[in-house]
Amino acid sequence: PDGPYYGNVPTISEQRCHFCVPQIRSHIRRAAAASSPSKTLSKTLPVRSTFGMALKVPICQLCWVSPAPTPSRDPGERWSFLVGQPLKTSFPSAVPGKEIFQRSCVIVSRKLSGLEEAMRIRRARELQSSVKVRKRPPLRRGKVSGKLLVPDHIPRPPYVDSGLLPELSSEHQVHNDEGIACMRAACELAAHVLDHAGTLVRPSVTTNEIDKAVHKMIIDAGAYPSPLGYGGFPKSVCTSVNECMCHGIPDSRQLQDGDIINIDVTVYLNGCHGDTSKTFLCGNVNEPTKRLVKVTEECLERAISVCKDGASFKKIGKRISEHAEKYGYGVVERFVGHGVGTVFHSEPLILHHRNDRSGCMVEGETFTIEPILTMGSIESITWDDGWTTVTADGSRAAQFEHTILITRTGAEVLTKC
Repeated sequence: PDGPYYGNVPTISEQRCHFCVPQIRSHIRRAAAASSPSKTLSKTLPVRSTFGMALKVPICQLCWVSPAPTPSRDPGERWSFLVGQPLKTSFPSAVPGKEIFQRSCVIVSRKLSGLEEAMRIRRARELQSSVKVRKRPPLRRGKVSGKLLVPDHIPRPPYVDSGLLPELSSEHQVHNDEGIACMRAACELAAHVLDHAGTLVRPSVTTNEIDKAVHKMIIDAGAYPSPLGYGGFPKSVCTSVNECMCHGIPDSRQLQDGDIINIDVTVYLNGCHGDTSKTFLCGNVNEPTKRLVKVTEECLERAISVCKDGASFKKIGKRISEHAEKYGYGVVERFVGHGVGTVFHSEPLILHHRNDRSGCMVEGETFTIEPILTMGSIESITWDDGWTTVTADGSRAAQFEHTILITRTGAEVLTKC
């Protein structure tokens, strides 16, 4: 036939269109009837969703929408579509006073629900994790040297002499003015030590060399490196490379070009612990890994922004998860933030994923937020050293951490230089 108006016209029942639904059928048919169709039975319609995704689909001349099969839906169910006014464009003929045809475009937008978007992100993550392409060797343990000495005059935390892993304290650590001043001093030192450690990150440097530099800087300041001797941990800092989620033990392995490394520093000064960590880039790191590191830091910042006196702890996990899921990253559930102060680890436990944990923040209390994001699985494997924990599928992980003080109107980040 010469066109839908010049011969056998396919009816809607014979060729159903993807967007041909009752609430918009009359509107788009009026737009079609107002034009003179060309000999081509289909045109192209741009469709843009509310999430900014644009695509062009073929549309039938009869109803100006896609001739794709109608999805299986209940006939009474209504689609959430927005339809704009038709846009008409005339194409003049070579003969004066006549025209070949008019083209009418109807802009159709379908709003995706939160559940649909969540399912799309989940499918993308599953697809990403199902394709396991390893372009680098897995992390291997190097030689671990003996632990470094601390001068006798430097005060030690109570757990050092026992060699046992302390139980989690059930008390929230809320400070008076004197305690806050002590926390500020400890956290400020931790931030400066971490900043110095980051300057050492480059190819060929070993994590053991970073540990030595961190140890020296801490004891020179009259403080004790909190990880040393905590539950038998043999080093003064945690260094977690590539797929290592956390608690990596410094050893003889040299950093390679393209690695990422999280350095976790905690110092014990004047009876208070200051705890912080950051993921650093080593040499030329690829763009997907850079994005992982950047988004992880953004998650921490967004989590801190919801903290204040009276705020619910579960808001932290919600804010982190929302941002991480936009990029298809997993949020590790096994490791959490914690109260910190005169005791290294205490309540509250800060969950970084979506949760329904009860409890609210109190002015004057200090705790850490330390999300770990992965490019693949959030499942983990702990090595037989009892500390080093890596992603189960070998995908890279990144972490950032700050110690914060809750105030009446917000949160003060204590571990910023």
